[in-house]
Amino acid sequence: MNAIPWGDLALNLLAVTLAVVIFVGLIMAAAIRLKNQSIIDIFWGPGFVLAAIVSYLMSIGGDGNDTRRLVVLLLTAIWGLRLGLYIGNRNRGHGEDRRYTSMMRQRKSGSLIVFLVRRIYGMQGALIVVVSLPVQFAMYQERSIGVIGSIGIVLWAIGLFFEAVGDWQLARFKSDPSNAGKIMDRGLWGWTRHPNYFGDSVVWVGLFLLALGAPWGVVAIVSPIIMTKLLLSFSGKAVLERGMRRSRGEAYDVYVASTSGFFPMPPKRSRADV
Repeated sequence: MNAIPWGDLALNLLAVTLAVVIFVGLIMAAAIRLKNQSIIDIFWGPGFVLAAIVSYLMSIGGDGNDTRRLVVLLLTAIWGLRLGLYIGNRNRGHGEDRRYTSMMRQRKSGSLIVFLVRRIYGMQGALIVVVSLPVQFAMYQERSIGVIGSIGIVLWAIGLFFEAVGDWQLARFKSDPSNAGKIMDRGLWGWTRHPNYFGDSVVWVGLFLLALGAPWGVVAIVSPIIMTKLLLSFSGKAVLERGMRRSRGEAYDVYVASTSGFFPMPPKRSRADV
């Protein structure tokens, strides 16, 4: 059993935290200038890429397995950059997201920067640091990837498939004017109402498994737990479904009744089909 590299992990966490603070601070400055706080969404994925790059560089010359380090860096970069490019392309020309506009209306007085740090950027930065723990820990695991790590890579690939294909299918559906006002219930969206969120969760389970080169890596389980909780209860599924119920009404209720809310499952038959 390899000893826990407390010193290396502490220095790595400090370096990642400092890098993320600077990164998020620059985004906040740009958002204030552009009067569009929703640009932070574009940089959510790339923020994890930054954490992976810093961790990779910090771990050079250490005892971490080189193959594991490189694989984790590449997997995180592919996931984070794809997500950033997708959201950037999706949001182009649409102005500030109404969620952030509503949040900004809640500011009555006081420092704008303090308000933004408390309500948006502080939390976003903290989440990047904490959720990226598997990526940070994996850089200091001495063992080769092995069976558990290989399972992690497979899960990461499955997750990326659901996330990327789900996003592509939805974008293609929305690009067709004849689908205006309709509910996307085809492809992966016929098996789960949120293939992209499900895929995101599975990606981080896979990265967590890649941090299990030694028993102390189990601490990083907080990462997929927090990510899944966010996707289900906070910024993801819960918020989106409230909006869909308001805008689509009964049609969305029918979709909910026939389609799994998260884990992919065969669509249920509607009463009309029985």
